[in-house]
Amino acid sequence: MPEHVHILGGYQTDFARNVTKEGGDLSTLTDEVVTGTLAEAGVTADDIEVIHVGNAFGQVYTGQGHLGAMPATMHPELWGVPASRHEGACASGSLAILAAMSDLESGRYDCALVIGVELEKNVPGDVGAKNMAGAGWLGHDGEGATFLWPHTFSRVAEEYDDRFGLDPKHLWAIAELNIRNARTNPRAQTRGWSHDDASFTDDPGANPVVEGRMHKADCGPLTDGGAGVVLVSDRWLAAHPEHATARSSIRGWGHRTAGLALEEKLAKSAGDGLVFPHVSETIGDAFNRAGIASVDDLDLIETHDCFTSTEYVAIDHFGLTEPGQSWKAVESGELEIGGRVAMNPSGGLIGGGHPVGATGVRMLLDCHRQVTKAADGYQVPDAATAATLNIGGSMTTVVSFVVGV
Repeated sequence: MPEHVHILGGYQTDFARNVTKEGGDLSTLTDEVVTGTLAEAGVTADDIEVIHVGNAFGQVYTGQGHLGAMPATMHPELWGVPASRHEGACASGSLAILAAMSDLESGRYDCALVIGVELEKNVPGDVGAKNMAGAGWLGHDGEGATFLWPHTFSRVAEEYDDRFGLDPKHLWAIAELNIRNARTNPRAQTRGWSHDDASFTDDPGANPVVEGRMHKADCGPLTDGGAGVVLVSDRWLAAHPEHATARSSIRGWGHRTAGLALEEKLAKSAGDGLVFPHVSETIGDAFNRAGIASVDDLDLIETHDCFTSTEYVAIDHFGLTEPGQSWKAVESGELEIGGRVAMNPSGGLIGGGHPVGATGVRMLLDCHRQVTKAADGYQVPDAATAATLNIGGSMTTVVSFVVGV
């Protein structure tokens, strides 16, 4: 990268909250995220030279668009600061980060505010599920399905089963680990939820089928929330040496986009060892830019687990196992905090929550917290290098970052 990009700090809302029931909306959520992010990063609004906002479904859920202008609406001291909104389904936050990085690397600006915000709990769950259908190819994906996204990621599980064999107990073990990790995360949506052993089995009462192979435990929740980070260039750090010890750096990145249709992606990979080669290529790009030889150079991964099958994909596409053998890493305990490479120590999306436009930003912030030893009760011991994998749609928009000190 021509100019290094550093993370000064950031803020995450409590993902267990229902912002609408509190009397809030996207404006109050944005206000909180901007205020908290600036405070945690130790900068003022006067330091911010550009703003990037990740949001996927604001107009669908609330009718409110033009969210690039919302930070200045709530913080008049940001009036005049150039800002834009980015949409890439569940990868919207990561696209906002990439845009901010481009600004800093090019020398156009030196200090960027990146936030992601999403409201999803202002409507009933079945309506919320339908609101997100536009992240697939309408009229082509999920014909006849009651719920598009559980259907889509059930189809991913089915593809793994057809190619390699897949025992659902390994998917439920992923859910159990992420829910367990979330219990020690003070901002996780499910930290106070009640589960027992039956919650991660085929018990029809405790873990009912939602769609196809996806049971309740396999599905991430609808979430209200936001997250933000302040990114700066080498030039900015040189002019502000007091921030040098508190920051981490984005050492590498990858970004690939495939077509919308899931079946086309599956057909294209029919002769490949990996189900989604472009996902592996995205991770490889991030590794190459960071100078990382393999997944064993990482201490942890914050990965997309909107459904358990998505994390199952991440395991072998990161190279933790051979293609189709993700179950081995699940059974061995390699994904636990303190294991070979901790996966989703925050609880991920299933345990931590998934406010869609904020997820990529939250992942980057958690990696920053881990490598700067500020991850509260879910700190990975001696964490120095972390990676993200953020996915929009049916493995359509894929972004990965590598973060280190």
